[in-house]
Amino acid sequence: MKVMGNDVFQQMQGMQLEASNSLAQRTPVAPNNTSSVDFGNLLRQAIDNVNELQADSKAKATAFEMGDRSVSLGDVMIASQKSGVAFDATVQVRNKLMEAYKEIMSMPV
Repeated sequence: MKVMGNDVFQQMQGMQLEASNSLAQRTPVAPNNTSSVDFGNLLRQAIDNVNELQADSKAKATAFEMGDRSVSLGDVMIASQKSGVAFDATVQVRNKLMEAYKEIMSMPV
């Protein structure tokens, strides 16, 4: 299953919108530190989501290898691809954050 770049970008935007809507409904935020609290929570949720996807992928692969008939090879491959795409997206976000940090740190005061 090949996913085009625009499809992944649209899915990420949709997930970002859902996350920001659910955070706005659940979490009261201090007015003077809004962006850092929201960003920290979003980052933590994204990392937790990647961790869950990787754990699910590993569990399905182990079940398939042990002969569990309720888990098909297709299920294993889809879970593996989902966790891979999520991890790659997380690495790209980390890389962009590091670039932004380096750029900010190199600015003259």
